[in-house]
Amino acid sequence: MKRSVITGTGSFLPPSVKKNNEFTEQPFYTEERLPINGKKDTLIDKFKKITGIEERRYASADLVASDLASIAGNLAIIDSKIDREELDLILVAHNFGDISCNGIQSDAMPALASRVKHQLEIKNPHCIGFDLLFGCPGWLMAVIQAEAFFKAGMARKALIIGAETLSRVFDPFDRDSMIFSDGAGAIVLEYQEAGEGGMLASSAVSHCGEELHYLTMDSSFGPESDPEIKYLKMKGRKVYEYALKYVPEAMKECLDKSGAAIGELKKIFIHQANEKMDETIVELFYRSYGLEAPKDIMPMCIHYLGNSSVATIPTLLDLVTKGFYPDHHLQTGDLVLFASVGAGMNINAVCYRYP
Repeated sequence: MKRSVITGTGSFLPPSVKKNNEFTEQPFYTEERLPINGKKDTLIDKFKKITGIEERRYASADLVASDLASIAGNLAIIDSKIDREELDLILVAHNFGDISCNGIQSDAMPALASRVKHQLEIKNPHCIGFDLLFGCPGWLMAVIQAEAFFKAGMARKALIIGAETLSRVFDPFDRDSMIFSDGAGAIVLEYQEAGEGGMLASSAVSHCGEELHYLTMDSSFGPESDPEIKYLKMKGRKVYEYALKYVPEAMKECLDKSGAAIGELKKIFIHQANEKMDETIVELFYRSYGLEAPKDIMPMCIHYLGNSSVATIPTLLDLVTKGFYPDHHLQTGDLVLFASVGAGMNINAVCYRYP
């Protein structure tokens, strides 16, 4: 049986590290532009306990999102050992395009996928590149779209990348700014004979009523800021409640569609948004089967990489695949579940067995 199979992974971790204690001199304000008083150390400690984030990565001034994407994509191609000219698709998930470090003007024309193809020096005109904007679940949605191309007989090999430079769109006067980071992750996905392995099932939902405005672009909280310049804004509590309500349902739907048993599940790769939220999602998912979540089921990189949106899952997958986590390994026959939630509001999940 032919299925979609991951044959290579790659990631790029920007070298610039910003630790939590580097925010102690940064003033934060409320939505009403009132100063957030109290000890900054206490605020940061509370932030760490909730999100799990201790430090994050920012891209250097000479790089934009498509550069990060190209580096990660090239590493995935090398890892897969394919001829890059045989790629049929290049899918790049992002939310803000290429943004220079001295402004937040988005540049997404030509598409980032086209820029990546150019940087990778791929000449084949039948290798088609396009971008996906789907919030943080964008990379996983690109995987689902590539699978659809494969099943339709329109493609056999795809490079799928998630890349973002959130450090250039957050409001420095908003304490949520400590969540966001930069990075890129990529896979090569091929349609090939896989026996019982490969991509088994997927699910996706979008709620676009009140939920549409849980993440938006809006003015800075800084009292002296230009109201015409818009920054990434998040209604954290609303996002948290939404994710806990719907993500476990989507994960269960996906696993049930695959026909696999919950007891077979080896790892869950979930969007690295908030450690407490992710842990609760997994607990609720297992509870829906009347079970407790295994302690070693969910690898995490948010502690030192922060939330890089579409890049979190493919980056984490590459790190685990390359052996960066001694307590997490993947081998033939292992069943894994990918899941993400983000702006839209959108949710998706993919069930995959290693061939």
